[in-house]
Amino acid sequence: MVAVSEFVAVRRHEDGVAELVLDRPKAMNAVSTEMARAIGDACAELAADASVRVVVLSSAVERAFCVGADLKERNSLSDAELVRQRPTTRGAYGGVLELPMPTVAAVHGFALGGGFELALACDVIVADETAVVGLPEVSVGVIPGGGGTQLLPRRVGAARAAELIFTARRVEAAEALSLGLVDSVVPAGTDRAEALALAARMAANSPVGLRAAKRALRLGHGMDLTAGLEIEDAAWRTVAFSGDRAEGVAAFNEKRRPSWPGH
Repeated sequence: MVAVSEFVAVRRHEDGVAELVLDRPKAMNAVSTEMARAIGDACAELAADASVRVVVLSSAVERAFCVGADLKERNSLSDAELVRQRPTTRGAYGGVLELPMPTVAAVHGFALGGGFELALACDVIVADETAVVGLPEVSVGVIPGGGGTQLLPRRVGAARAAELIFTARRVEAAEALSLGLVDSVVPAGTDRAEALALAARMAANSPVGLRAAKRALRLGHGMDLTAGLEIEDAAWRTVAFSGDRAEGVAAFNEKRRPSWPGH
């Protein structure tokens, strides 16, 4: 495992899976300026690495995935300092959201505010039975600022997102699954293992195909059907003449596992 900073590390697994690990135990992974910068830097490194097929976002802290912004630090900032901090904060959440490969969040314990927004920035959220999620920002006089007002309605619809954001309520794992806030709930303590297993299944597929499929899914969301199909066609063209496509077809006909060239 390679430390990006005191609070963030990248762990590389076999078969193209990389793990972005949040590790600020004394603050339950509250996102300080330093931690936000480290998340952004780690995402830039991962995005540029063609050998990474899938990223898992996990926590090394027992009680929490991430409790959101570091409000103790925020309380010490002047208005001018808060303005200067904003691009760094946005860089962390945007870094996760803009990763070009599939991403899986492994959530346990508290995932609140910015912590839940980090999970929402991922493509799939695996939560364990201890998970408690929510966007409680209006209860402290702010609003979700890491993408929550845009990502949550895309998951659960506008009215449900409005209810959750306006009430600032916390949602436990079973209800979170029923509302679509998370994609699966697994036994306590197994979220990371399950997320890594899911990532490994994804990573067994074409790296070129994975990135193109994600691009089509992301760009096409919210578009009308005609525009969405054009986005899909553009993504299809990036893989149709790739080495991965040639290898995939050859492996299928030769009844063997493909050895993806990744281009």
